[in-house]
Amino acid sequence: MILIIFNEIKKTVPLFQSKKMPFDLSSSKAGSKVSCTLSLLLASFLFTVCLGLVVEADHSSTNIGAIIDVDSRIGKEQKTAMIMAVQNFNNNSRNHRLKIYFRKTSEDPVQTVSTAEELIGRKRVQVIVGTRTWEEAALAADVGKKAQVPVLSLAAASSTLPTTQNRWPFLVQMATDSQEQINCIADIVNSYHWRKIIVIHEDNNYFPNSGSYTMLSKALEKVSASIEYDLILPTFHSLSDPKTYIRQEVRKLRKKQSRVFIVHQSSLPLATHLLREAKDLGLMDRDSVWILADSISDLLDSVDPSFISSAQGAIGIKSNYSDSNRHFLDLKDQFRKNFSRSYPNEDNSDPGIHALKAYDSITAIAEAVEKLSRNTTSSPKLLLNEIQSSNFIGLSGEIRFYGGKLERKSTFKIVNIVNTTYKELGICSSEFGFSERHMEEKGIRVTGIDSMNEFVSSVKWPGELDRVPKGWAMPNASDPMRIGVPKDHPPFTFWNETSNDNEFDGFCVKLFEEVVKVLNKSYTLHYSFVPFNGTHNELVGNVSNEIFDAAVGDFTILANRSRFVEFTQPFMESDLQMLVPVKSEHQMALMFVKPFTRNMWMVTIAILFYTMFVVWFIEHQKNPVFKGSRKDQLGTAMWFTFSSLFFVHREKVNSNYTKLVVVVWLFVVLVLSSSYKASLTSMLTVSRLEPSVTSLEWIKSKNLSVGCDDDSFVEDYLRDVLDLKKIKTISGHDNFLGEFRSKNISAAFLDLPHQRVFLKDHCKDYTVTGPTYSFGGLGFVSIQ
Repeated sequence: MILIIFNEIKKTVPLFQSKKMPFDLSSSKAGSKVSCTLSLLLASFLFTVCLGLVVEADHSSTNIGAIIDVDSRIGKEQKTAMIMAVQNFNNNSRNHRLKIYFRKTSEDPVQTVSTAEELIGRKRVQVIVGTRTWEEAALAADVGKKAQVPVLSLAAASSTLPTTQNRWPFLVQMATDSQEQINCIADIVNSYHWRKIIVIHEDNNYFPNSGSYTMLSKALEKVSASIEYDLILPTFHSLSDPKTYIRQEVRKLRKKQSRVFIVHQSSLPLATHLLREAKDLGLMDRDSVWILADSISDLLDSVDPSFISSAQGAIGIKSNYSDSNRHFLDLKDQFRKNFSRSYPNEDNSDPGIHALKAYDSITAIAEAVEKLSRNTTSSPKLLLNEIQSSNFIGLSGEIRFYGGKLERKSTFKIVNIVNTTYKELGICSSEFGFSERHMEEKGIRVTGIDSMNEFVSSVKWPGELDRVPKGWAMPNASDPMRIGVPKDHPPFTFWNETSNDNEFDGFCVKLFEEVVKVLNKSYTLHYSFVPFNGTHNELVGNVSNEIFDAAVGDFTILANRSRFVEFTQPFMESDLQMLVPVKSEHQMALMFVKPFTRNMWMVTIAILFYTMFVVWFIEHQKNPVFKGSRKDQLGTAMWFTFSSLFFVHREKVNSNYTKLVVVVWLFVVLVLSSSYKASLTSMLTVSRLEPSVTSLEWIKSKNLSVGCDDDSFVEDYLRDVLDLKKIKTISGHDNFLGEFRSKNISAAFLDLPHQRVFLKDHCKDYTVTGPTYSFGGLGFVSIQ
């Protein structure tokens, strides 16, 4: 082989033809020495060339398949960075080469399957990198699992599920856990004490399938906030008229109370239309808050100026990376040249986080291939293991995998969109909270704070507000707060038709107006009362359905109602008791005999006659007062004994024995009369309030009917909790009287405020008995 090459070179290269030298040689011997030297140099050159050919013949290559959206800004950055990484590796590697094949992502994620199969089957790729969404990554990972080809996903990482690595063992995620960013969003919300949030995201199956919505909801609950509304928008490419559709959806947000909007996952075209429509409809005005996740904020350096104009005052969460180290600066210059040459129409040619991640993904593959080239054996599983064991500092940060995804904790830049660009407020991390320091340099550890309040003076809010936005909509004169009020529920609420304005009146209305007077010292609350003829439960349901913004009246705070609406602090107790009539007068005709029992009466009468007999027996023999006929003697003795009951006897007794008996009798009379008077007085006083029904068990045993207000929760409570069968609903307090008098009901159950109103006019005929059932009190109702 060497001889063949030598002969070819000898024939073609003039360098080896004899010619006269430009300098003089002293002897032919010297000339022979020169010829020998030239021959040795020529042999050495030919050996080097042949060795290079042999080595080149032994070179191995690794084929990489890249599935990216080459038409988007992200895809353009990724493609440029990948080509650079491949070229840099090939220029520095002596025994291995990388080849990369690009394929464009389809609008239909299912096409990812056929694209991955084509790359593996036709192009013989050993690894696939890219994918735009988590759904595409999962589909490519399914193909990679069957073909045993590693798939490096550049899409946002899924939630940490124990089944992810088992289901897709060949999937490697070049992204950190999305929980880090979600915690940052929750910390921002908590810093300003916003409580109601509206989440907006694009329906690309990423959000629900990856569990990010659940994680966001739980993170907000930990800071006492909740998601009021979840606006799900279709993918932008599926909309035939995106402007009209998005405008209709954004109009729905105006009816919501919350003005804190989180754009969590969205493509740039959809976010552009969304913010433009929100600005036109007044949702970017004062007291509104917009938080843009990294899917949008990472592109702020390259977005159209119209986007910046629509997003004035928004807070962005941007991926944080070092842009001052030498490696980044060198790549930045090279990237600018290549990017500008490939895409001259792009205004900004600086690399973003997506370019850095793409470069690091090729670097991880290259290092894995380099390690495998030193081994005698190679397999897809070994390649996967080498990629997952990567451990280096890349352009996007530390590259080290655990459980199929990056192990490092992410930090994010908090930026504020102002004027024609954005300004950096600080950084956020789960490790140290918020900090104004952007990097950790020279071993100096960043010390953070728990709240973002330190940045308040630096934040420029929507509408150029000079204070922290409330985060909820204030009703105005053109769109006042609609408050439902029960039309006829005196004395709490009733429609005053006698007034000139047909306005509402009642205790609850007056209380609400007094509260509004206090609130008006800080801001003006525009509202209008709307009469409602239904039940309280129906009115609560209308507030839950957002037909009304709130409701004023005597609403009992219940657990089942609190699941759908919010209640104010209770302004009055709300206990439930049984109301029954007192016993009637004809039952009290013989009340005077009830202080003593029958046996007591019999003993008393016996003592009376015994005393009468003893007095007559002793006195009728010698005392002239007791003389006369038998009839006169017995009459005198009886009169003496009976009149002594009232201490009005006048007959004189002579015998000392009689006097002793009379003293004992008078003592007995004193005790009996005192006890009788006390008992009778007590019975005559209390008996007028003695209930005709004594207990709930007695009603159940007799299967009697009970009544309750037809506009309250009491009917359900009596049936479901107290297990009463015969329940009659009654409208109005005055109608309870007729039902009692006609014996249609034996008892009525009224909550404490209504019970007091009823007894105010009928306390002589009705009373309260039985146990008290307590509830949460009375309060006003508002949208949850």
